[in-house]
Amino acid sequence: MNHSNYIIIHNEAEQQFEYHEGGEIAKLEYRFYKKDIAFMHTEVPKALEGKGIASALAEYAFDYAKQINKPVINYCPFVSVYLKRHPELIKQLDKEYYKG
Repeated sequence: MNHSNYIIIHNEAEQQFEYHEGGEIAKLEYRFYKKDIAFMHTEVPKALEGKGIASALAEYAFDYAKQINKPVINYCPFVSVYLKRHPELIKQLDKEYYKG
């Protein structure tokens, strides 16, 4: 799937969304928990920083959660920042865990 001009790969075996460039891999890890999908951690190698890749990963992750109809629990500091920039996505968070 193409997000913000980046091709994001869903690696189901590793439970992460990935972007590959020049031998580097940026990723957003997730886990399924009860009825939810939990966003755990976003990691972007130094060589790929500052290009909007983490945002593209977060965008893909929220789209995926919507496609599979699962509320989101967020543990990732980057996704917290992303949510501040995209408050329309807060409605996807599991109200049981999000006290915003």
